[in-house]
Amino acid sequence: MTRFVLEADGGSRGNPGPAAYGALVRDGATGAVIASCGATIGQATNNVAEYRGLIGALELAREHAPGEAVEVRMDSKLVIEQMAGRWRIKDPGLRELADRAAALVPEQVTWTWVPRAQNAAADALANEALDEQLRTGRPAVVGVVTGAVDDELPSPHDVAEASHAAPSTSIGAGWRGRLDSDPTVLVLLRHGVTASTVRRLFCGSGGSDPELVEEGREQASRAAAWIARHHQVDAVVASPLRRTQETAGFVARRFGLDVTLEPGVAETAFGAWDGQTFAEIMEQWPEEMSAWLGSTAVAPPGGETFDAVDERVSRARERLVTEYAGKTVVVVSHVTPIKMMVREALGAPMSAIHTLELAPASISTIVWWPDALPSVRNFSLVPE
Repeated sequence: MTRFVLEADGGSRGNPGPAAYGALVRDGATGAVIASCGATIGQATNNVAEYRGLIGALELAREHAPGEAVEVRMDSKLVIEQMAGRWRIKDPGLRELADRAAALVPEQVTWTWVPRAQNAAADALANEALDEQLRTGRPAVVGVVTGAVDDELPSPHDVAEASHAAPSTSIGAGWRGRLDSDPTVLVLLRHGVTASTVRRLFCGSGGSDPELVEEGREQASRAAAWIARHHQVDAVVASPLRRTQETAGFVARRFGLDVTLEPGVAETAFGAWDGQTFAEIMEQWPEEMSAWLGSTAVAPPGGETFDAVDERVSRARERLVTEYAGKTVVVVSHVTPIKMMVREALGAPMSAIHTLELAPASISTIVWWPDALPSVRNFSLVPE
């Protein structure tokens, strides 16, 4: 067993926006918190804040466990994979932060990605620092602890116990939370067809950004009518791409609402493959395509990995559930982001995205309860 465990996280409210990180060092055997800190870092992106959290954790380890073997646990797939040397670092700013972190890394280190729920302590420290800055109007440093267990921070043992509780206990807790609380309902609507959809082209972010064809507008109209019959909608959110904004407009007009843009639910960036058919890509990039199909950590040339998409979609989903708590929101998006949200709600592995088939202008509905237990009501429903 690794003697010391480092946990780190970071985030910004706006991406970029006011940002902070949380970091702590635990005794690997007992889960006791040896040192912890949360601090604001001014205006920054989520990725910068996550790297600052890693640096903060490594600095704590150097001070309180110098030279010892450590395991670094973060819910940022980007940071973990880049620091482990499996992903390239293209952004110069992140490269500088990665170099700072590398200079602090002890000789023996293990890099471990964990689900967000298992990184709650570091996340809580970052948010506490941001809340303190908002309250006082000044930069904040919070949660500094040395040489003692912080009973308010959940230990890995506590998280493991909660996640492996007997089904009757966990489900019962969920139902108790549902008796007097309203859920947030996300009505996920894929856009109607475009010329690219008809031709079965890869069509992501950063490409031609096509508009709906007549068939796509008819599909969007039918979907809006179905939603109006089954839901009282409080907000309409769409990815910034043209086809989703057009589709969202049909829904928004039904309810007299504006369309709010959410970049986090945009389609995957397919890079050089955008505008190509599967056959064309296999002819020009056979090795790259095989690698991409075999791993969600591989990106198309100049594009985005599915792992990166999953991370930004998860953050977008968290923002939506928080901002529209207890309300019904229509989220107009694309194949990949919708499948990512459904996969997350089902607790399915990443490989599930390759086995889910999502029709154009189809509706998938996920209910997120205040106890964080999701419920999938329907998937890929096509209104007649």
